[in-house]
Amino acid sequence: METQLDIRVESELTMKSMRVRGIIKSHEKLLKNKAWDVRRCLNDPDSIYGIINHLVLLNNDVMSSFVAFVPDYYPDRPSLYEPAAYRIDTTIVTSQLTETGHDYTKREFYHQAVEGATATWSDPYIDDLASGKQVTTYAIPVTDDQGRVVAAFGIDLSTKGIIDTLNAHNIHHSFPSSYFLLLTDEGNLISRPDTIHADRSDVDAVVRMINDSTFHREPSSTGHCKVIEFHDKDGSLGYAYYAFMRGNPHWQVVMVCYDDEVYGKLKDVRRHFVLLLLGGVALLGFIMYRFNRNERRLHTSNLQKERADSELRIARNIQAEMLPKHDIMRNDVSVSGRQITALEVGGDLYDYFLRDEKLYFCIGDVSGKGVPSSLVMAVVHSHFRSLGQLESNPARIMQAINKVACEGNNFNMFVTMFIGVLDLPTGRLRYCNAGHDAPLLFINDIQKLAVDANIPVGVFDDHVYKQQEIQLPHDAVMLLYTDGLTEARDAKHGLFGFERTIEAARQSLEHGSIEPVQLMNDMLREVQLFTFAAPQSDDLTMLAVHYHLADDQILLDESITLANDVQQVPQLNAFVKTVINRLNLEPSLVSQLMLAVEEAVVNVMNYAYPIGSHGDVTVVACATRHSIKFIISDDGKAFDPTRAADVDTTLTAEERPIGGLGILLVRELMDSINYERVSGKNILTLTKQIK
Repeated sequence: METQLDIRVESELTMKSMRVRGIIKSHEKLLKNKAWDVRRCLNDPDSIYGIINHLVLLNNDVMSSFVAFVPDYYPDRPSLYEPAAYRIDTTIVTSQLTETGHDYTKREFYHQAVEGATATWSDPYIDDLASGKQVTTYAIPVTDDQGRVVAAFGIDLSTKGIIDTLNAHNIHHSFPSSYFLLLTDEGNLISRPDTIHADRSDVDAVVRMINDSTFHREPSSTGHCKVIEFHDKDGSLGYAYYAFMRGNPHWQVVMVCYDDEVYGKLKDVRRHFVLLLLGGVALLGFIMYRFNRNERRLHTSNLQKERADSELRIARNIQAEMLPKHDIMRNDVSVSGRQITALEVGGDLYDYFLRDEKLYFCIGDVSGKGVPSSLVMAVVHSHFRSLGQLESNPARIMQAINKVACEGNNFNMFVTMFIGVLDLPTGRLRYCNAGHDAPLLFINDIQKLAVDANIPVGVFDDHVYKQQEIQLPHDAVMLLYTDGLTEARDAKHGLFGFERTIEAARQSLEHGSIEPVQLMNDMLREVQLFTFAAPQSDDLTMLAVHYHLADDQILLDESITLANDVQQVPQLNAFVKTVINRLNLEPSLVSQLMLAVEEAVVNVMNYAYPIGSHGDVTVVACATRHSIKFIISDDGKAFDPTRAADVDTTLTAEERPIGGLGILLVRELMDSINYERVSGKNILTLTKQIK
């Protein structure tokens, strides 16, 4: 029992440490992304207030932000000059902190950042200058154009948010007295959670025992964390497991739980299990006494069948939950899918979802039937959904799924599959086929979509899948299906066939059933009329996509073309402001849109074309009753800013990858961003929903 508890707690400590580390890393990344803006504004110190004010405004856990300059850096400012922005209740206040007598040169973070030229986290402390709350400071050095460190740029992060994260979503909800603590590397308590049961928990005593090595029972049964045993206020036995987080800051994560809650329920379960076991033995003896061997076998067989049927029904419900819950009905695309399994569980799959103004969809057919096929289907389905959140190239998605499907494939099962990614603003469809039946495409007439003859997924892990693409026009309809459609059989074993499939789809479309929902219903009706009372021999799955241009009323459609010169930014701002004012939007929304568009266009001006060469950037503003879009296009080198890596602040401005500093800001300000490379042009679409 002790070993199982150690394993369970160690897993929880690892998860909590990763969650805290994620919070730390996200704020480190936030500060590093803003450091370039501070460096750019060194010659205009008043503009620094706007940068740090915006940083605090958009991040609720950041209590304050500051830039502490080396003494006498600005001749016309005080010797100790520290612009700061901090929260007071719900208000963001900016001020020059040294006016209150604050001497930041005595702080450890300042010496680490300015003299040591390194980023550092401080031990938690009470911020008596601003919020009055316990915070921890993260500071990084800021260098000028000559590479000299001229200031420490930092944020004060509330420790309450960190400790609340530790105690949120606690899987030990069955142990109501358990809780998590966070200590510094020197063993000082950072913060105590609000959920501690004060009647039995003495946090200070637990912390003292952790810092006293004589109480250690180390290591745990797994050898990866330390644990102490203690007795609470009423004498009950408790355990405190703790381990150090990796990296900086080197804090300790502690989990406290109690013996009566951990093992008490297990003892009750054992007692009930013994009683049930005795009852089962008595029942078995009674059955053996009353019935003969054949009757017992029949009874056992019926029980097994009922259990298997119940498990299959549960599996079918789980499988159904994996499919999309709703059809997509938008003013630019409609999607619908249907699946009818031959057995309780099936091996067909389909899925679709929207991300960054792109429609991701797939259909697949696993070899074989029944439970083994359904398990492979679940693995492939889940990987498509997760990979689609990170990747927009269907060939790379297919490649990754194939590697997973080939691992441990001892039963030699394979999957035919089709993956498509449709860019909704442009109608560009990129797709990859893996041995699946070619989809039907209706533009003026029904035709097969041209697909490469790739091998199915799960055969060879080194096979290279290639992407194909096509431009979809307005009102294009695509029908994807598995072989359960063309191989549906009637009572005489005749096949529905490809020709009937084409004819059924053509009749449905010619009768005006261009919407996927009606097309699905028409196709299923034709199959049911053909098969009539014959049993279904294979899973039947269909997916239909209707792409059409948005029919929303266009309120305005304006454009401007600028040279790749940042001196033209005032013209850009004037254009954006004029366009937005015509829509009578809220003032707060106006500033967000102007900031996002400026950030994106300036990146193009600076990095799209070789240094010294001339190029243009075109901005099109298009607004409807529901949204406003800014479409930014250029003829420069291909670059997807939505996939830009973190910026290395030690590199020069010319060496940095395009978009790295501003993409996080643009994502926060806009509802969606979308990038496509079409006919040699970079096309970046920024969309904001409006009223």
